[in-house]
Amino acid sequence: MEKITVVGAGSWGTALAMVLADNGHEVRIWGNRQEQMDEINEHHTNKRYLPDIDLPENIVAYVSLEEALRDTENILLVVPTKAIREVLGSMKSLLTKPVTIIHASKGIEPDTSKRISEMIEEEVPAHLLRDVVVLSGPSHAEEVALRYPTTITSASKNMQAAEAVQDLFINQYFRVYTNPDIIGVELGGALKNIIALAAGMTDGLGFGDNAKAALMTRGLAEIARLGRKMGANPLTFAGLTGMGDLIVTCTSVHSRNWRAGNLLGRGHSLEEVLESMGMVVEGVRTTKAAYQLAQKINVDMPITTALHEVLFDGKDVKNAVDFLMGRVRKHEVETVPNLAGE
Repeated sequence: MEKITVVGAGSWGTALAMVLADNGHEVRIWGNRQEQMDEINEHHTNKRYLPDIDLPENIVAYVSLEEALRDTENILLVVPTKAIREVLGSMKSLLTKPVTIIHASKGIEPDTSKRISEMIEEEVPAHLLRDVVVLSGPSHAEEVALRYPTTITSASKNMQAAEAVQDLFINQYFRVYTNPDIIGVELGGALKNIIALAAGMTDGLGFGDNAKAALMTRGLAEIARLGRKMGANPLTFAGLTGMGDLIVTCTSVHSRNWRAGNLLGRGHSLEEVLESMGMVVEGVRTTKAAYQLAQKINVDMPITTALHEVLFDGKDVKNAVDFLMGRVRKHEVETVPNLAGE
């Protein structure tokens, strides 16, 4: 049994806390709303994020970050990308010994183009950071909380750390693989949200399965193209954190990014969509970051570019799709080396 502090009490943080609790660990979960933490401790529910789910009684909630982090050995960071640096800034002054930080958030920071593991390494002093591990893959919190079979990936530059996290989480319904390609795993998890937004738009426009299949396939090629330029293993994008995560996020009503895109396709403004969602839609921020990164390193990302124009330049959704369909003819096989690594 190990002490693990889950920083972030949204749907995904709570679902992962349940997995750890089922495995017999000492699980603490932190959130900044007293009422929500009281609900978890007194009623063993988190109804705003996981309605109709009973939480294990060995999950203890804290509104004090200092208390939540006391003597912990592992920190599971599950907060929106835009809050990462602020939360890390609060955490680092409270740590007294080296910890492993596992992050399960998916995004890229606009302007800096930093992945989350890079942000962690920048914000937390080296003497307090034992290892950084990424937990990513095709996984809806709602299904994990129901203990439906789920498969995910643990990635780190240190494979012993990845394997240690694998041991923390793996059980009968939650299978964990390891991968040393932390760049590819993080990029796949972040960039698939862009394609899911676009897939939701095609559904909102009523374009059917053909259009969505094409979008997902070309989207994966686009993700792999950027990933290879960033130093990722191209084969990672054919695995759980690439193709797997792309499928689940583009095809399910559980996906916030798909739902947001669907509303955009039906004619709602971005402001209306974000207000109605009530939770963070990571794909919006990631679209901005990925567009900036693609421009910076000269990688062709037509779907990301078209979505950026819709979200930030006011381009009509239908016109954006027409633009993608009307692009100059290309040879599909040109993208195969991005996945095969040849």
